[in-house]
Amino acid sequence: MAEPDLVLRFQRRFLAARQLRSFPWPVRGCGRPGSGAGAAAGRGLALFRAFQELEQHLRASPDSSLLLDVLHKTVLHPLCVKYPPSSKYRQCFLTQLIRKHEATAAEPLDELYETLAELLREEECPACYKSYILPTGESVTLSESLAIVSGGTTGLVTWDAALHLAEWAVENSVLFTNRTILELGCGVGFTGIAICKTCRPKRYIFSDCHPCVLHQLTQNILLNGFTLGPDSAPCIQGESQGQGAAGTSCQVPQVMVAELDWGSVTQRQLLDLQPDVIIAADVIYDPEIIVALIGMLEKLSTCRADGKSPEAYIASTIRNPDTYHLFQAQLDKAGIRWQLLPAHSSSTLLSDVQPNLSVLQLFL
Repeated sequence: MAEPDLVLRFQRRFLAARQLRSFPWPVRGCGRPGSGAGAAAGRGLALFRAFQELEQHLRASPDSSLLLDVLHKTVLHPLCVKYPPSSKYRQCFLTQLIRKHEATAAEPLDELYETLAELLREEECPACYKSYILPTGESVTLSESLAIVSGGTTGLVTWDAALHLAEWAVENSVLFTNRTILELGCGVGFTGIAICKTCRPKRYIFSDCHPCVLHQLTQNILLNGFTLGPDSAPCIQGESQGQGAAGTSCQVPQVMVAELDWGSVTQRQLLDLQPDVIIAADVIYDPEIIVALIGMLEKLSTCRADGKSPEAYIASTIRNPDTYHLFQAQLDKAGIRWQLLPAHSSSTLLSDVQPNLSVLQLFL
């Protein structure tokens, strides 16, 4: 009998296309142990253990139902069929499944080989889809770039801090319910779409400044069943809008996309937004943008008509402690108080515990 928890772990990580090249197994073209950085290798450790667990189950039972269940919940899952990860990614994953099956000396499974043969005939596309299963069971599907840097920006992929912030938001949904949210540097839109699907905000403002990012962001918002503009329908049903909003709450927020350049935005532009809450993920990775970000936060502190300052939360992956501490020092210099919020005890979206992820609450 298939192990539901094991299969679910495979499904969540596969649909989100967690990096296979860092997994510690010798698959040609997919990388070898130690071939990536320590953090990258760590991201593959949980799924490596899952593959070990899968192999133990396969050796313990000659029944192939477990492997077929994994196949149908990953490569042949309806989300993957309609919105597939990269062809190479699926090929590497399926090749490893076949090797695990062959190691058990069981009878060949034609469906595995037939599926691989179909994948080998596919042409690779420059973009791919990733589908993230939220803690609530709902999904967010995004079109993302295959390259970390594409079109002169790193904003066309989803970073771990965005996943971390989304999980934190779901756990603290009361902070977002029936409120206006402004996201700074939102990239391709994962965090905001996840919040719109689970936290019932009144209005959500996605903002970025790169033209390629804004274009891809708009496509992803529509893909997930939301309508841009202030006159959104009270409830989206069916699949008339891209992927559709199956499983989302009937309270669909007003959604808009704003082009905001932190260095040139005016106070007048910000007065039109009137955010109750400001969030951002992975926006303090470069010392050169910290001054502009601090200036943006200072302008936002006085942008509300009622005179109240918005609440603010910033999630970060701490790659360089000096840059992170520089941001904190600049907050202190600007008179913006801050506090570090408690870390997650577990993670659904991330494949392992990430000790270098944090969420700061700012008091503007």
